[in-house]
Amino acid sequence: MNSNPHLRASKTAVLVLNLGTPSAPTPKAVRAYLKEFLSDPRVVEIPRIIWWCILNGIILPIRSSASAKKYASIWLPKLGSPLMHYSRLQAKELGDKFANEGHTVLVDLAMRYGQPSTQSALEGLKAQGMERLLVLPLYPQYSATTTASSFDEVFRVLSTWRDQPELRLVKHYHDNPAYIAALRDQVLSSWDKDGRPDFAKGDRFVMSFHGLPKRNLMKGDPYHCECLKTGRLLGESLGLEPGQYLVTFQSRFGKAEWLKPYTAPTIEKLAKEGCQRIDIFCPGFPADCLETLEEIAMEAREIFLEHGGKDYRYIPCLNSNPKWIEALSDIAHHHLQGWSLGTESEAELAKRAERAELAERAKS
Repeated sequence: MNSNPHLRASKTAVLVLNLGTPSAPTPKAVRAYLKEFLSDPRVVEIPRIIWWCILNGIILPIRSSASAKKYASIWLPKLGSPLMHYSRLQAKELGDKFANEGHTVLVDLAMRYGQPSTQSALEGLKAQGMERLLVLPLYPQYSATTTASSFDEVFRVLSTWRDQPELRLVKHYHDNPAYIAALRDQVLSSWDKDGRPDFAKGDRFVMSFHGLPKRNLMKGDPYHCECLKTGRLLGESLGLEPGQYLVTFQSRFGKAEWLKPYTAPTIEKLAKEGCQRIDIFCPGFPADCLETLEEIAMEAREIFLEHGGKDYRYIPCLNSNPKWIEALSDIAHHHLQGWSLGTESEAELAKRAERAELAERAKS
């Protein structure tokens, strides 16, 4: 590689971003992850001094061990964190798709919290000649708690660079046709395997999204509306009527009111009312993780069965579904329009170096 950065080949890069995961299912690793995550003012909008005392005095000492046990229950043998495994796979397959199309596009993965950090990923892309950067979060629905926080970290890193790349951001794709088609394919693949719910007999299809405090909605966060639109579009694409499908919100934390209806109470209510089967899917999570595999696939199942339900079907997240990789590619290509997806030829770089050398000689 030429030591002069102005004489190197310039490349376009896509940085795929996800939230993060502990490095191991241990109290120490979980505590470090939770501390970084819950210290983000985008995530918890409570005065810093008050929250510092609550976080360090109550939450971290209590939740670290309990959460570590939950992570251990979903950790993949030899592969580790499901979220890390599937996020890496998605980034790799997106990069492979660019290459198979004849493009030279750098693709890397970063986590907002934990490793690989946004800073390390950006520095790695810079070292490979990145001059144009598309930031593609694995958050289909925009929220200040996820998307904006991830953008903040990108901006923070780039603010320390003298030579910054051109920058584009994918804010959301909650209603992108390719994304909806991938969700539909994932659900239909499950129904082809396990049978379609009998909606005439009262079976229900539940779409569970991560929750947020209601005050976030009242302050202008569009997340709630985007989740509802995703749910409506997916329900319509499956040929379902309102009432046959429900949109709910999970992972409530603390005593404040969050977005409703809550997932767990809804599942309990359905079971008590005589619903025999529910199929549950998490469209807002492109990769399976603690919130889907433990909270929804395990805990919610117990709630449904304990209160009279008979048949509980968890539909895995998009993970490595080929339709999802196509959707990621479609979203990326849409935002990359007008940018070069190649790089300068060796001959062109050689001419550039020759011109630079002649200019140096002229100075002397």
